[in-house]
Amino acid sequence: MPFDFVCESPERQRRADRGLRAHLSGQAAEDAVARHYAARGLAVAARRWRGASGEVDLVVRDGATVVFVEVKSAATHAIAAEYFTRTQHERIVRTVADFIDGEPLGQQTDVRIDLALVDRGGRIEITENLWLD
Repeated sequence: MPFDFVCESPERQRRADRGLRAHLSGQAAEDAVARHYAARGLAVAARRWRGASGEVDLVVRDGATVVFVEVKSAATHAIAAEYFTRTQHERIVRTVADFIDGEPLGQQTDVRIDLALVDRGGRIEITENLWLD
């Protein structure tokens, strides 16, 4: 009886498992950060919002301010922070411009970029209004 599937190598399966764990861990971190902002009274407007320039993990509203949140998770906050690069920041700035084009005030909209770090214990550290020189 012929089989119509291909067995994957153990290494390929390990990589796939690591990828799935990383995806689920990132998703859990984003969910925790969304709950954190909601508990502070901010409304989550979008998750994984994608524009022409890229994607941002969370978009929340703090009154008239639109807050764009990049979430990074790792064993420690310090390691998670290392994952945030200048290139990612530049992409987020372009994505912010894409998003606020649809806001009533357009490019005059008050915005903020936050970096949310989540460690292995689920502790959240947020740096508000992160702008790199």
